[in-house]
Amino acid sequence: MLRLGLCCLFKNEPVSFRTTTAKALSALPRNQQLLKLSEICLHNASNLQLALETVARLEIGAFRIMSPLFPRMTHPEVGYRIDQLPGGEAILATLETCRLFAQTRQIRLSFHPDQFVVLSSPNPAVVANSVQELAYHGWLAEKVGADLINIHAGGVYGDKQAALQRFGEVLDSLPESVRSRLTLENDDVSYTPQDLLPFCQQHAIPLVYDVHHHRCNPDNLTIEEATELAGSTWKTTGQEQYCHISSPKSGWGSTTPKSHADYINPADFPVCWRNKPMTVDVEAKAKELAVIRLMKDLQTL
Repeated sequence: MLRLGLCCLFKNEPVSFRTTTAKALSALPRNQQLLKLSEICLHNASNLQLALETVARLEIGAFRIMSPLFPRMTHPEVGYRIDQLPGGEAILATLETCRLFAQTRQIRLSFHPDQFVVLSSPNPAVVANSVQELAYHGWLAEKVGADLINIHAGGVYGDKQAALQRFGEVLDSLPESVRSRLTLENDDVSYTPQDLLPFCQQHAIPLVYDVHHHRCNPDNLTIEEATELAGSTWKTTGQEQYCHISSPKSGWGSTTPKSHADYINPADFPVCWRNKPMTVDVEAKAKELAVIRLMKDLQTL
């Protein structure tokens, strides 16, 4: 009933992802840029396949794919398309293998674009770059069969409602591959579940409920109420509710409870989540070790 998810990377398993910088690529002629990018993208696609096989072996039910799986793809100077890469066909074939494997093994896939993706920004250039980056995620999500592209609402900019209004005005400009997968998450600084629920209901965007963020940035809702209300935003999607869990590195009595611990304290896992049909991403520094430990802890509760 309850599906736990791993976020992006592994602690002990031999799965690795490569990257590069725009500066390093800029030092190369274009043909060598594309050759280097092709090698990196094929390596990363192959390791995504290995990651999914590992997740299946460990009986982990969901996997968050790292956003820069194909690094610098949307960069204005060194960006590229897969069909420009020498190994483009092999890369696409590997992604299709990943999609079929995840589908067969019922592994739920998601993306969580970087913090610079901000649709509520008053700066048109930031919004345009964010839309472009989301379009990349939408394309990649289609290729691998991911059903979530999860983002934050962004900054408040002195007026929370005006920021959300700008966010709403951008939605129609998003590609369908993005809009149909877009979810919104409460954060630990600006937007609580209570802030986002009316917006999510108005625009038919599912709310990913992060209980750690809610504890750091509380509102008038209890965890039980927030879980139920967030769950209602998923009912029209035909998908199970998605949530996030983490524990504070220095404990709840510290001055910095926002930092994530290596493992999840079982006491931090909401009682109302147990045996509930939902996906819960485990945001912990010990990665797959934390997911495995939490699985065992939940069996004994």
